[in-house]
Amino acid sequence: MNSETVSSEWSALLALQRATHATLQVLSAELVDLDLTASEINALANLADGRGRTVSELGADVGSRPTTLTSVLDRLERRGHITRGTRPGDRRAVLIELTSSGQVAAAMIRQAIADLERRALGGLPDDAVAHLRAALQALTEVS
Repeated sequence: MNSETVSSEWSALLALQRATHATLQVLSAELVDLDLTASEINALANLADGRGRTVSELGADVGSRPTTLTSVLDRLERRGHITRGTRPGDRRAVLIELTSSGQVAAAMIRQAIADLERRALGGLPDDAVAHLRAALQALTEVS
């Protein structure tokens, strides 16, 4: 890719940034009854698989520094959506896990994400979606 390919009119990264913000607005509107911020939605969506994570692991998954994530986790804990405990075998590591109310909220979030993805990408050929996922993974690995 040369410098002429990446222009201000069409940059893949700018398009990704626009799509991210548009996606967050749609999800926030669809999940308004949960009364969660975009960062809280992102954290719960990443915990929806039921696997507990350390603050560092969750920070990597959500694209946030652990120090920034702390206030998000504080709010989710106060609302009863997560617990913070110790990881077996490593008392220094804080393990984040969903509570039952967090599991319900996370399932609603994952469903809203799946519905939005289906609406947005459902008309694309499978190989185009696979290429999109590969490109997003490559961008994630660079950062």
